[in-house]
Amino acid sequence: MAEPKWDDLRVFLAVARTESLSRAGKTLRLDPATVGRRVARLESALEAVLFMKSPQGYALTQAGARLVARAEAIETAMFNAQEDVLGGAETMTGQIRVGAPDGCANYLLPQVCASICADNPGLEVQIVALPRVFNLSKREADMAITVSPPTAGRLTSQKLADYHLHLMASRDYLAAAPALSKLEDLKDHTIIGYISDLIFDTELDYLSEIGGPRTKFASNSVSVQLNWARVGSGLVIGHDFALPFAPELTRVLSDQFSLKRSFYLVRHADDRNISRLGLFAKELGKRVRQEVVRLEGRT
Repeated sequence: MAEPKWDDLRVFLAVARTESLSRAGKTLRLDPATVGRRVARLESALEAVLFMKSPQGYALTQAGARLVARAEAIETAMFNAQEDVLGGAETMTGQIRVGAPDGCANYLLPQVCASICADNPGLEVQIVALPRVFNLSKREADMAITVSPPTAGRLTSQKLADYHLHLMASRDYLAAAPALSKLEDLKDHTIIGYISDLIFDTELDYLSEIGGPRTKFASNSVSVQLNWARVGSGLVIGHDFALPFAPELTRVLSDQFSLKRSFYLVRHADDRNISRLGLFAKELGKRVRQEVVRLEGRT
């Protein structure tokens, strides 16, 4: 049995995580044929079949599943060796991908990540804004921001920050709409909210807190909801930290209704020894907390 090459193990991990030669190729910037040859070369070196092709994609065999943990350990060692060569433990370099719900991704992460990169010129940050839970085991992201801590899997989490939400509407809408002085008046108003069957976390079910009124306008995107409110379509439960980006909106009934939620930073347990990810997580946590306080203070 020949000694496997790191380049082939790197390709193996990409296929294991994406379950596809083409998706792995996009991640690695290789064509699918090259990815397939690398996998075949690794299987030949190890004298084992690592994947079974199915209609759903490339599924790990038992041998492939056993190899994943060993390959990830080598990956961690390679990351740390690269960091040592490029500048030591206090340097953040290379690419880091962060997954986040789109409210956080749109209104907090751009300026926070820009400030971190300004202090670390060798760092590249990708923000993946998706209204769903990220699969860190498949390396969809290096870390993810969530609205609930994980309850399963080899994951670690730390609380980033508390944030607040209130009912909001544009001044134009309020000028033309029926009177609104108490929560019971909401029955006479147009409500904007989430598509109920696409709410991926109960912490996002804001409207249930006010009796679950029927929505006339609904989206799985916080930004779409907020923009509907900005053009005068109705009332929305919005993030206080987003208000400075939507000057058309004002909070309503804030003395009668408010919500507090939290952001958590979730990482794969196997990444705890990758120093640049640890440094980035520390800076991200500190600066997200500062930015939430700053933006909420402007509301």
